[in-house]
Amino acid sequence: MKLRIVVTLKNGVLDPQGKAIEHALGSLGFSGVGEVRVGKLIELDVADGTSDADIDAMCQKLLANTVIENYRVERQ
Repeated sequence: MKLRIVVTLKNGVLDPQGKAIEHALGSLGFSGVGEVRVGKLIELDVADGTSDADIDAMCQKLLANTVIENYRVERQ
């Protein structure tokens, strides 16, 4: 089973990489860009029948820092 784990910073958490991209886009002449936030996309191929609890544990223990990041699981 293929999974996509989308990891994003929680609202209110400073995103210096996003700010750098936002400023660089402005410097390149792209004036219509608002706030930029950077996240991660992780693709996994797990065994069929892997439980939701195991997938959630993978995310909480390794794939996302749940203090500052949110994640969502997309099944392909």
